[in-house]
Amino acid sequence: MNAIVALCHFCELHGPRTLFCTEVLHSPLPQGASSGDISGQNEQAEEEEGGIQMSSRIRSHSPAEGASADSSSPGPKKSDMCEASGCRSLAGGHPGYVSHDKETSIKYVSHQHPNHPQLFSIVRQACVRSLSCEVCPGREGPIFFGDEQHGFVFSHTFFIKDSLARGFQRWYSIITIMMDRIYLINSWPFLLGKIRGIIDELQGKALKVFEAEQFGCPQRAQRMNTAFTPFLHQRNGNAARSLTSLTNDENLWACLHTSFAWLLKACGSRLTEKLLEGAPTEDTLVQMEKLADLKEESEGWDGSEEEEKPSSQPDVVEGQELSKSSPEPSLMPDCNSWNVAHRRLSVFRSLRHMRQVLGASAFRMLAWHVLMGNQVIWKARDMDLVQSAFDVLRTMLPVGCVRIIPYSDQYEEAYRCNFLGLSPHVQIPPHILSSEFAVLVEVRAATRSSLYPTLFDDEQSLNKYEFVVTSGSPVAADRVGPTILNKIEAALTNQNLSVDVVDQCLVCLKEEWMNKVKVLFKFTKVDSRPKEDTQKLLSILGASEEDNVKLLKFWMTGLSKTYKSHLMSTVRSPTSSESRN
Repeated sequence: MNAIVALCHFCELHGPRTLFCTEVLHSPLPQGASSGDISGQNEQAEEEEGGIQMSSRIRSHSPAEGASADSSSPGPKKSDMCEASGCRSLAGGHPGYVSHDKETSIKYVSHQHPNHPQLFSIVRQACVRSLSCEVCPGREGPIFFGDEQHGFVFSHTFFIKDSLARGFQRWYSIITIMMDRIYLINSWPFLLGKIRGIIDELQGKALKVFEAEQFGCPQRAQRMNTAFTPFLHQRNGNAARSLTSLTNDENLWACLHTSFAWLLKACGSRLTEKLLEGAPTEDTLVQMEKLADLKEESEGWDGSEEEEKPSSQPDVVEGQELSKSSPEPSLMPDCNSWNVAHRRLSVFRSLRHMRQVLGASAFRMLAWHVLMGNQVIWKARDMDLVQSAFDVLRTMLPVGCVRIIPYSDQYEEAYRCNFLGLSPHVQIPPHILSSEFAVLVEVRAATRSSLYPTLFDDEQSLNKYEFVVTSGSPVAADRVGPTILNKIEAALTNQNLSVDVVDQCLVCLKEEWMNKVKVLFKFTKVDSRPKEDTQKLLSILGASEEDNVKLLKFWMTGLSKTYKSHLMSTVRSPTSSESRN
């Protein structure tokens, strides 16, 4: 995360001061106002937290660290520093801290002030505002402020117990500064929890020191017996004690560096960017609605009710599939490992693969019935084969138009499912076999001699089957068919397109035609336009042919409830307002 985390202190002599800050560097080390101040000597002090290796690096101090009183330096002047190091974290000559993140080649550098003049000014202004005007009620807690020019700040103010301070406490703040307002706001819960943990640890250590000092020499009674002086902060020449003295922790700054470095790394890792390409598709909306319905149903079911649920009819959910029961043992024998491995190869992998296996004419007939919403029936012994066929064919339809019963021991009517898998012994009613609104795919044992192909020959794994596609209304070879079917076949026959590219073509084609469906739905169902106007609209949409009209009407059933209710509400609201007037 490109941010700076700093610990600030309100000094009674000098006002708000930055004590310690940690910044993220994508370059080797900060170049600052005085470049070339990095020596080549290293002192390794290993410490591990969150995958970050911490090392202490010897560096000559830049003017920002208070080693010089040069007025051109961005840091505070030496005369402004407290004698008792109340405004200082690292003593003169201290090397500072550098953490190397080996995974990302990022360095986390901690020192008292940023070396870069612009960063120093930004941190300085945030420090002053966090301990003066930008505070929450009670002067202790989190607050957010900032602007585009000086960055945005998450600040958490808190008190540290000090037996020698006025009011027996001193005021501190931990601030996080970055230029990305949205990112910082989204990180609020994470930063609040982690920074609150750091504060609690500091306050706990300081409280122990405070109680020990009060037990040895109670300051309250001593002050009551001392003559009043308006300069209480100068008592005993101890204007501001250092934080290491208040917490009795000599390794305080090393621990803070580790905590701040981990905080920057973890906060940057927890949020990732995700590309959103416009509004959600109809398939996404339908899937969200189905998940919500399933969640409501599952919450309303008890364990006993679920066990006692009648199994006379297979379960069907639009866009999903639930099997009635486990297949009969004779249909799914306990084969040896060779047969099990071979069965896994006996599946359809894609539409192109299915077209190669079935043949161009049989595949076109099957695809035509799928797109028109007619019932597609597969009869086979291999459940995996039927399941793979439905998984491939359903990609041509919107999610809301898919109703599957993957395998059943009895025929189910078309209103319950448009994809039906049956075992070979199931009798199909004669009127269904002769119907123009159904297509049957029978999977039989192949009559070829090559019934047992090699185990690793994926292309010939379905050679042991013979596929017979029949329908009461066969699609003539010279029939134009729906436009989307012709485009799908063109994509499948184009060998320059990979399977992944064909899948993306299907997504685009479905969205294109679902947009036409939305226009037609609003035009006919919502606005109630006459048939003449509907025909003109279909011509404009390029869908005036008979097959295209049938396809649009079927796909209209796959529109999400969210879209339909939105259209109804937007159309009816002006009418209701006019009636009120």
